[in-house]
Amino acid sequence: MERQKTIKQDVSLSGTGLHTGQKGTLTFHPAEVNHGIKFRRVDVEGCPIVEAKVENVVDTSRGTTIAQNGVRVYTVEHILASVRGAGVDNVLIDINCEEPPIQDGSAKYMLAALKSAGIVEQDAEREYLHLKNKVTYFHPKIGCEISIIPADDFKIEVSVDYNSQVLKPQSAILRNMADFEKDIAPCRTFVFFQELEMLLNHNLIKGGDLSTAIVFVEDVVQAGELQRVAKLFNMESVGIHQGGILNNTTLHFENEPARHKLLDLIGDMALLGKPILGHVKAFKPGHLANTEFVKLIIENLE
Repeated sequence: MERQKTIKQDVSLSGTGLHTGQKGTLTFHPAEVNHGIKFRRVDVEGCPIVEAKVENVVDTSRGTTIAQNGVRVYTVEHILASVRGAGVDNVLIDINCEEPPIQDGSAKYMLAALKSAGIVEQDAEREYLHLKNKVTYFHPKIGCEISIIPADDFKIEVSVDYNSQVLKPQSAILRNMADFEKDIAPCRTFVFFQELEMLLNHNLIKGGDLSTAIVFVEDVVQAGELQRVAKLFNMESVGIHQGGILNNTTLHFENEPARHKLLDLIGDMALLGKPILGHVKAFKPGHLANTEFVKLIIENLE
């Protein structure tokens, strides 16, 4: 019998939120059996709870935002992926602002924090969700398709294609969650250079800098544009690597972008509330598609 798990002791980490730019601290606490994953906004009177469930999703623009009891928590996908990657079922996450720290744009440091706290078994059986049949979500406008078929284990495969000369079509696969730490957790978020100013103008990536994401440069960029971006991020200068990546960032894996999209999908699927058994295959996933896919799964559970 597989048992539910929580962490042995409290653990915290601090930093800046990617989109809000708010500086804050996360503290993970052990939680009782069947508690699931919940956030607690300790900066708000009464410390309202926000459950990590898909019915609480209120926004999916450049990240997954959940809300409940009058408060929001932005960009939860990396935390949720870390919790799933650590094999934790039950945890209470205190946060003293609206958005978790982005760290380096991956799940590496959040997962390390959870593991440093110790993972302990609890006196209750882990409950897996089971499907009645195959579930497929398709978004014709963006060409996204995500499906899951019933299985006795969990496997996930992601493919991306941005019609780009620098970010080639690529795929990533995770056959066993035990490999999440080394193969998926270190993979960072990414963006195209041409999107940077647009995101800033839409009050996003306020807490971003060029160490929190891989920036791909698709077109020829004039020196003046590079200098303007450097100024936006309070840097003296930026440059373009031979491989079309800004500021000489080195990829951890050749297919790091696809692996990061897989990380995001694991995080968004944690909004099911419990782990699921099945084989997932996704083409061009994103937070809107991921969360709509989760809703479809819930409609087709045994």
